[in-house]
Amino acid sequence: MSIRKRFMRSNLAIVIVPMLLFLFVEGYLLLYTFDFSSQQGDQLTFLSIHIVGWLVLLLITNVLFIYFVTKNVIKPMKNLTKAAEEVSAGQIETPFVRMKKDEIGKLADSFENLRLQLLESEDVKQKYSENRKKLLYNISNDLRLPMSFIKEQVEVAQRENASREEVDSALQAVHMKSIVLERLIDELFQHSELDMGRLAFYFKKVEMRSFLIEIMEGFQEEWEEVTFTFEADQVKPYEAKADPAQLKRVMVHLINNCLRFMDKEEKKVDIRLQEKRGEIIVEVTDNGPGILDNDLPHIFELFYQSEQTKMFSEGGSGLGLPISKRIIEEHEGWIKAASRIGHGTTMTFTLPTYE
Repeated sequence: MSIRKRFMRSNLAIVIVPMLLFLFVEGYLLLYTFDFSSQQGDQLTFLSIHIVGWLVLLLITNVLFIYFVTKNVIKPMKNLTKAAEEVSAGQIETPFVRMKKDEIGKLADSFENLRLQLLESEDVKQKYSENRKKLLYNISNDLRLPMSFIKEQVEVAQRENASREEVDSALQAVHMKSIVLERLIDELFQHSELDMGRLAFYFKKVEMRSFLIEIMEGFQEEWEEVTFTFEADQVKPYEAKADPAQLKRVMVHLINNCLRFMDKEEKKVDIRLQEKRGEIIVEVTDNGPGILDNDLPHIFELFYQSEQTKMFSEGGSGLGLPISKRIIEEHEGWIKAASRIGHGTTMTFTLPTYE
């Protein structure tokens, strides 16, 4: 029952019930106790009893009404106010308890939903703060090591007795590390744009066969010692709805990971293209060392680097795969990894077909 109906019934009870009781008592007194032949004193006695009875009835009904209002309205409102004050003071762990199925109960539900949203926001805020600290730590660490190396090589080149070969070697090393730094800064910039929602996507029809072959041929020119293979139906068209620039970033990240962690003399990278149930599926497979089972669930986490990865001199920044995952998700697709130690890793992602 709503509070409005309760108050209406209570008000009616305050007026009608005392009047009915009054008429009942008055009629009883008139019929059974009042002697019409008695003197005036008896009349005064009747009137006194009449007034006292009226006051007693009013007092009883008002006491009952106050008890009803206190129990059903004031007490729940006090509890709700106390809980709201606790939330405003930052104590958002205590839930709002719904006592009645009325307007106050609905208000308590609204406050509870607000409390849950605040609790979720607090968790997100704490997680964001932790990620920010982790981000700053990893950025500092990833920048410090290349910069220290560059500084050492510059000092070698600046020595008065440095030979031409030493200078050339130092400059070459500085150049290579500057490329690493450039890639790191570019990945940090990409991550920041994605995190702030400022990375623009321009979706269009992309013919995936020619798109992937062009990327693969670019790597073949630079990595002649690696065998690249491409597998797809030569007849069937593969038209995806994608942003070519962002999709190229994903492919570059995935292929670079394959090449960076190669540990075999015969290096292979296989790219497979297929379409199933209205989705374009791309697989990138290498014959590298593979990923440990304990590390596999975490490779898409920001800045995650396994101990196995750190063994390679050209270990990644831990940004490439998280960025790739975000980009694929912006394409309304998914990305996952499958790996076997000693046999290699397969990265699979999907894209929507162009309609």
